[in-house]
Amino acid sequence: MSFGDGEQPHRRRILVLGASGFIGRRVLKMLAASDWASPIGASRRAVPGGQRGVETLQLDATQPAALQAALHDVAGVVNCVAGDSNSIVAGARTLFDAASRMSCAPRIVHLSTMMVYGTAVGEVDETAALKGDWDDYSAAKAEVESLSRSCASVVNLRPGIVYGPDSPIWSGWVGQWLRQRRMGDLGAAGLGYCNLVHVDDVVEAVARALRLPGIEGEAFNLSLSSPPTWNDYFRQYAQALGAAAPPISHTRLMIERYVLAAPLKILQLAARALPFEPPQPIRPWFLRLCGHALRLDVRKAEATLGMKWMPLEQGLRQSAAWALARHASRRAP
Repeated sequence: MSFGDGEQPHRRRILVLGASGFIGRRVLKMLAASDWASPIGASRRAVPGGQRGVETLQLDATQPAALQAALHDVAGVVNCVAGDSNSIVAGARTLFDAASRMSCAPRIVHLSTMMVYGTAVGEVDETAALKGDWDDYSAAKAEVESLSRSCASVVNLRPGIVYGPDSPIWSGWVGQWLRQRRMGDLGAAGLGYCNLVHVDDVVEAVARALRLPGIEGEAFNLSLSSPPTWNDYFRQYAQALGAAAPPISHTRLMIERYVLAAPLKILQLAARALPFEPPQPIRPWFLRLCGHALRLDVRKAEATLGMKWMPLEQGLRQSAAWALARHASRRAP
């Protein structure tokens, strides 16, 4: 364990689980920059240190004794743990069990997902059934929310498509596909709702969920209040990238899915040994999501948490600047 300087006595200690991941890193940075929190970044992998006011801890969140020790004297926990379905459920169960045995449990903000609603369609608010029938990940996240009922201090956040700088899939992969003209207007296959939410808005929701009293046991959808279709997202993101979003035929999609996916996946496995960034395969689940007609109702987050959403144009400019800089750095000798 290492500890940076700068902690103040009035600051509340906040444990961030999964702090080495995309959202976890942003949460840790936000907390470190605040005037009210002393963050502890915990992850199974080592968390990069050196940030002022940040304590770091290498921790397997599925180990009860280690997690119980980490929870000592913390006022809040942010659960950003990712991984496979089994580890997601095991880690959450261990966390909720440990917290429920404490005489004064910390506020736990759990990063769930819109995928808990599974194959539901239409406008969906937080009272909808958690079907979890989309895939194993969806089922695991729905199970975690069910487990969270055993711990009275949990607040569940259900973000949609979390984009923005450092987003590996929604800004990284999609940006690559658009530059390569492999993604664009999918026609009827791209008319599903793209429930985008900027990573900075997710982080802001985390901060408010940690501090707002009386919301234990609540859940909040996080997304733009008027999400675009996937076709509109591809078109607007391509424009920000200085690329095009050409029509993509059904035949082209079938070639991507059944001809190119396997060899590109093999190329990905050898990526570290290559002097260039290999093309990402377009996954079948991604294409399925593009046609999914689920739209998140976010009025509860706006009314209770006071959320306001970053305009899509601004978020896409940030995403494009990051994606282009990343692409240039990978091409540099």
